[in-house]
Amino acid sequence: MDKHNISVGLDIGTTKIVAMIGRKNEYDKVEILGVGKSKSLGVHRGVVNNITQTIQSIQQAVQEAEAAASEKIEEVTVGIAGQHIRSLQHSDYITRPNSELVIDETDIDRLINQVHKLVMLPGEEIIHVLPQEFKVDGQAEIKEPIGMYGGRLEANFHVVVGQVSSIRNIGRCVKSSDLELEGITLEPLASANAVLSQEEKEAGVALIDIGGGTTDLAVFKDGIIRHTAVIPFGGNVITEDIKEGCSIIEKQAELLKIKFGSAWPGENKDNEIVSIPGLRGREPKEITLKNLSKIIHARVVEIIEQVYVEIKNYGHEEQKKKLIAGIVLTGGGSQLKHLKQLVEYITGMDTRIGYPNEHLAGDSDDDIASPLFATAVGLVMDGLKRQDRKIMDDTIEQAGHNAATEVNAQEEHEEVVAEQPVKVRRSFLDKLTERVKEFLDNAE
Repeated sequence: MDKHNISVGLDIGTTKIVAMIGRKNEYDKVEILGVGKSKSLGVHRGVVNNITQTIQSIQQAVQEAEAAASEKIEEVTVGIAGQHIRSLQHSDYITRPNSELVIDETDIDRLINQVHKLVMLPGEEIIHVLPQEFKVDGQAEIKEPIGMYGGRLEANFHVVVGQVSSIRNIGRCVKSSDLELEGITLEPLASANAVLSQEEKEAGVALIDIGGGTTDLAVFKDGIIRHTAVIPFGGNVITEDIKEGCSIIEKQAELLKIKFGSAWPGENKDNEIVSIPGLRGREPKEITLKNLSKIIHARVVEIIEQVYVEIKNYGHEEQKKKLIAGIVLTGGGSQLKHLKQLVEYITGMDTRIGYPNEHLAGDSDDDIASPLFATAVGLVMDGLKRQDRKIMDDTIEQAGHNAATEVNAQEEHEEVVAEQPVKVRRSFLDKLTERVKEFLDNAE
């Protein structure tokens, strides 16, 4: 099978690690060839805190995926999230030396590189610099300034910042699992690619990905990402609360949450009771479902309110920035009963549960189209996109090379204008991947 056609997403989460192998079919949809899943032991709130255990979990997930797809995995696209990710808005400008020439890629790169020189807190590094809209000589709301004349080019940027050490630790784990790092992607962006439609991104939408250790938020408006945040609470905190509140062990608390949990206490009658076997010869425990959902409700409300603060920070309450498409919930935590109703009640925004089936081939397994796998599907899609870009770059390079050869072949007295190959702008994540790779190579 053609290796170029295949991409592997590796979602290193707090509760589970997923390796997913996919390829594009003839209808441009993603066909999932194999999935491997293992319990994540060395990750806390999205950050690796035990390298050895994380490597074991990655290898287990990868082996399972390889067995399912009968494919050997060599390169992976990894997602980064975790409580250390934060984002900020920043505007910057450059004065162009010659305003007689039109604005081109190099001007935009110069402006973006300038943003990269922003001073961050110790240990932090800029991961993503995403231009929002540009201004040329004071003329605002320009989406694409290339080809325009102007002396002063300025832009508003969405800057995502993270801790270098955390990102390098993830790189270390991948490398030690005998895998190549093909790309690094911000997890909220990966989930968004998997579950949101282009129309929603245009209209304005907030994607809330409730994982085990963290809740990721990505806000889109006019097709551009406007805000990202990672809130250091997720499904695990709810399980922890149930464990404490009902004095039971974690395994039982998790089962209770999944089987009987609800985010809306009014739903349960007072006399609905679950009996939990006691530990080693002790009496069984009886827990009322009403109490269970009260415990869940209290924590879920706290998580949603924190997310809502972030949505308001973006400016959702201003008329121009209103998120018309409302909220999309995804991730394992979004499967909690009555969560959609509670989110609508707290935020007053339309809400739906996001399934990553929009880009999947029609005959995909129902399990894969579950919100649990949204990030992994997004990472596979990202890997495939990266490969398409690579092929495009190679073709362009080849074309440039051929043009140059033809020019040389012509007689010297004839003037031949070779077409300048168009350069595809690389995302900063590609550059970040290269930096992490370089660091790991030098560290050995």
